[in-house]
Amino acid sequence: MDIEYKFNYRFNPKSNRLENYNYSENWWYFITICTKDRIKYFWEIIDWKMILNEYGEIVEKYYLEISEHFKNIVLDEFIIMPNHIHFVIILNNQDIVNKDVINKDAINGHLYSNSGEKKRWWITWNKNCMLYNWLWKIINWYKWRCSFEINKLWKEPYFAWQKNYFDRVIRNEDELQRIRKYIFENPLKWELEKDNEQWIFI
Repeated sequence: MDIEYKFNYRFNPKSNRLENYNYSENWWYFITICTKDRIKYFWEIIDWKMILNEYGEIVEKYYLEISEHFKNIVLDEFIIMPNHIHFVIILNNQDIVNKDVINKDAINGHLYSNSGEKKRWWITWNKNCMLYNWLWKIINWYKWRCSFEINKLWKEPYFAWQKNYFDRVIRNEDELQRIRKYIFENPLKWELEKDNEQWIFI
């Protein structure tokens, strides 16, 4: 492995995002977020059931508050495990930006408000873009909020999530039902395959 490759691999890890996919798209997403070094911060599976400690309760609390901080978000099935969380989230940006407010002139490419006032396209796009619920923005807020609250209680070394997260764009209703079942049965699968961590990414 040459030096340049090792540098890029270490400091620019390959993303698991779908190339050219718009992650503000109205859709269903399956998300997995792991703790740094897979440390079991949130406690343990006992009798096939996940028992949360105070850190796990923080992770649950702020997951349930995501829809309070981001408009037009629907939270679906979720499970908190000793060192990761799985959940299904639905984005619905349909009603956030009224597409009738701004109309693009097909001749010269300028944008106009309904009052006829010309606006620079990049200013208008930037304002509208910031109103959308981007998946990465939601995940970043969630990870930051959990880390901030847990580290009020946690002694060194500080709690941290894994740098990235794993996502899957759910293709259809059948896949959605399979993922819901997978999430529901996660504690059982943990007991059966706890020595093989690859299974947690489905």
